[in-house]
Amino acid sequence: MSSLSTNLTQKPLSTSAGNDSAADTGPVCVAKEISHSYGTHAALRGVSLCTRSGQVFALLGPNGSGKTTLFRLLSTLMPIQHGSIRVGGYDSHTNPLAVRRQIGIVFQSPSLDNKLTVDENIACQGALYGITGKQLNERRDELLEQLNLTSRRRDYCESLSGGLKRRVELVKGMLHRPRLLLLDEPSTGLDPAARLDLWASIRQMCDQGTSVLLTTHLLEEADKADRVAIMHQGEKIVEGTPAELRAELGDGVITIEADSVDEAEQILRQKLGLDPQRFSHQLRLQSDEPSSLVPQISEHLGGQLQSITIGRPSLEDVFIVKTGHKFR
Repeated sequence: MSSLSTNLTQKPLSTSAGNDSAADTGPVCVAKEISHSYGTHAALRGVSLCTRSGQVFALLGPNGSGKTTLFRLLSTLMPIQHGSIRVGGYDSHTNPLAVRRQIGIVFQSPSLDNKLTVDENIACQGALYGITGKQLNERRDELLEQLNLTSRRRDYCESLSGGLKRRVELVKGMLHRPRLLLLDEPSTGLDPAARLDLWASIRQMCDQGTSVLLTTHLLEEADKADRVAIMHQGEKIVEGTPAELRAELGDGVITIEADSVDEAEQILRQKLGLDPQRFSHQLRLQSDEPSSLVPQISEHLGGQLQSITIGRPSLEDVFIVKTGHKFR
């Protein structure tokens, strides 16, 4: 972070560089064919994405899927090996300083100084961007009110709950009116009530035109995003709105448990022409008409059928169908 801070202080940042209109829904961050390796290990393989103003874009994937590496590249914390990233029209490789003025970052690990008050932490952040005096006071007051922190402004950060600390982090990230707000696992360590508050704050920022890109391994969090890219082993395997991704699986997912999974799979393939996916002791099928298919399966499997259930497709089901692996 030291190099990032040093670069930012070279030139004061005008807060007018941020969002001019919440109605602007054009591209904010465009990444094309990003590949990155650590030695012989390929962490990213040709990943492309595009975020837009007023949109929450979620990178969903288990640990080791490549989303953290991509986050660090988008944050300009690592050099780009292959591909290109543009934020607000600026190229991350040729003009990283301009890109840094376009982005706000909230890391998974807290960056607050617990021995300083909320106001003092925000003032320190403002100094990195050349925001001081009246400009700092007005912007700080605006964000504290927006995130319901005005009454806590003189509290020391060590006395705040995890949810309140995360809101202060958001104030810091939004202080210079970035076009793109990057959030790394924003719900980590938060209780359910604090997560709801966090998402209310994120939506407020989107309503003002900010583009929000977040990483998460929480399926329910990704489901709240406007657009989701599912990552697996360094690749983007699918992208779309949560509704679009679930719709690809039909109206329901059928899960089957039987005495002999091998025999049950053979029956489903040969006698019913189905193509089940196998996971340990289970078989799974997606269907547009699951209720009509269940009686046929039950009849053919007979007494060896242990259980059969129908569920609405989830993002986990999308991951399973696209990768052949459980989401872990």
